Amino acid sequence: MLPVMLIVDDETITRMDLADLGQCVGFRTVEAETADEALALLERHKDISVVMTDISMPGTMSGLDLAHVIRDRWPPKAVIICSGEIVPRSEQIPKGVTFLAKPFYGPGIEDVLHAVRDQLH
Repeated sequence: MLPVMLIVDDETITRMDLADLGQCVGFRTVEAETADEALALLERHKDISVVMTDISMPGTMSGLDLAHVIRDRWPPKAVIICSGEIVPRSEQIPKGVTFLAKPFYGPGIEDVLHAVRDQLH
């Protein structure tokens, strides 16, 4: 069975592109538009091994908040946070979480692939 990656982003095109990328590197992907929706999916899909989330999203929590909740409730899950608007300070990022700056074009795609692989090992 393929490992599962959860993509969390309120921008539909970005979310779809990241899901396609995840599938290209061997993941089954599920998608969420908000952190709240992502938490519901994490509760239902215990097989999610990687979460890639945007920071700025509508709803009750940001992607940074989501990363902290995941670290507290599901510490073994790999988490990658990304943003094209916000660069969090290192102390804001939970231990073991990777930050990537958007956009992911050209060589930036390699950064995403490396981050996913690094989080899995």
